[in-house]
This record gives sequence, C-alpha cells and structure tokens, in this order.
Amino acid sequence: MSTTNRLTVVPTVTVLAVIKTRLTGAQMGFRLLKKKADALTMRYRLILKKIVEAKTKMGATMKASSFALTEAKYVAGEGIKHSIIDSVGAANVRVLAQTDNVAGVKLPKFQHYLEGVESKADMTGLGKGGKQLQNCKKAYLASVGLLVELASLQTAFITLDLAIKTTNRRVNALENVVTPRLENTVSYIKGELDELEREEFFRLKKVQAKKKKDMAEKDVLLKAKVALEALGSSNPGNGNGNGASYGDDNNGNMLEQARDEDLLF
Repeated sequence: MSTTNRLTVVPTVTVLAVIKTRLTGAQMGFRLLKKKADALTMRYRLILKKIVEAKTKMGATMKASSFALTEAKYVAGEGIKHSIIDSVGAANVRVLAQTDNVAGVKLPKFQHYLEGVESKADMTGLGKGGKQLQNCKKAYLASVGLLVELASLQTAFITLDLAIKTTNRRVNALENVVTPRLENTVSYIKGELDELEREEFFRLKKVQAKKKKDMAEKDVLLKAKVALEALGSSNPGNGNGNGASYGDDNNGNMLEQARDEDLLF
C-alpha cells in the first residue's frame, strides 16, 4: 500500500466510518457520472450524424435555391428585385430559441416559424415570372429552415463536446485519484486498528500470565506456611515430657542481669 497516496488522518473507528462514507459517495458519484457520460456520448453521436446529413443536404438545397433565383431573374428580368424589395415590409421568418435537457446539460435548440400575413409579396410577378418567383421563395425558405436546423445542431454539438470533456475529467479523477486514495486510507486505518488490537491482546495475555504467576507463588507460600504450622503443632506432643523439661531449663529471663551472692563480713 502506498503511504503517500492516502489522506492524513488519525486511525480511529470514527474516522474509518467517515472515510467509508466518503468512499461510498465517491463510488456512487463515479457510477452516475459514467452513466451521464454515456448518455451524452450517445446524444453527441446522434447529433454528429444529423450534422453530416444536414451539411450533405445543404449543398443540394443551396444549389437548387441559386438555380431558382437564376430562373426568376431570367424570366422576370433584373428589375424584379426592386419590386420585391418594395413589397417586403418586415421579415416574416422568425427563430425561436429553446433548451433541451440531456442528463442535466442544457442544449440550445432553434426552430424557425413564419409570422405575419403575406400581402404584396403574393402579387409580385403577375405580369411575368410569378411561378418562378414563388418557386424561388419556397427554395430559399427551405434553405433558411435547413440553416436554422444546422445552427441548432452545431451549437448543441459544441455544448455537448464541452460537457463530455468536463464529465470525463470528473470520471477519471474519481476513478484514478479520489477512489484509490480513499481505499488506501481505509486500508491504512484498518491495518493500524488491527495492529492496536494485536497489541492490546498481547498486553492482556501478559497481564493474565502475570496474574497466574502471582497466584501460583501465593499458593506455594500458603502451602509452605500451612506445612510449617502443622509441623510446629506436632512437635510439643512428641512424648516423655522432653519438651516440658527443655522449657524448664530456660525459664529464666535472658535479659535479666546475673545477681551476685551476698557477702557477710
């Protein structure tokens, strides 16, 4: 186990519970972020496919629009553009901005719609080229709609790209930094607690052995004392009064001074 890739903590049971809770939270966060990254990646690939299709379609649509404009100019003449400019008061094509939520990431979404009533524009080209002007108008409306769709897809693509990079960085940090560090910390605390438990067990064994030894010594001393008392109580009644005569010879006080005989003059 690495001694550097872990948290600096005091190895106690309380700290172990806290670190385990943090480890559980990190593992759960890793799983959730992994699912989020997968969902964003799926949407990213779908948007990329739509962008490729839209760009492929854009070439043909813009080509058709330019050709329709050329036809309208050819039939109606170059001066028709002045009539068109005079007949248009305000743009009737509007863009509505919305947001789409994908795994907590808000993606911009653009939609175009027509607003207002056409009045003078429908009357343009009644003399000649009216059909070509209407075809040109439809072609350019289709081009505008495709451009709005492409702008929406491109903006969502860039937003998703940034979100995926951020999520992947968090996933890698949890997987390669946070989780191993917490796991090493848990292993370190468990090892220290096991070592303390072994030391405590060894100390208790030593204390118990010392108590047994002291009790054995006390038993030996107690047995010796009982044996001496039994031996002392059996000596006075051994027979023939020897013990009594022996005691008569030593009836005097050993500490008393010897007295001299009286002298008569």
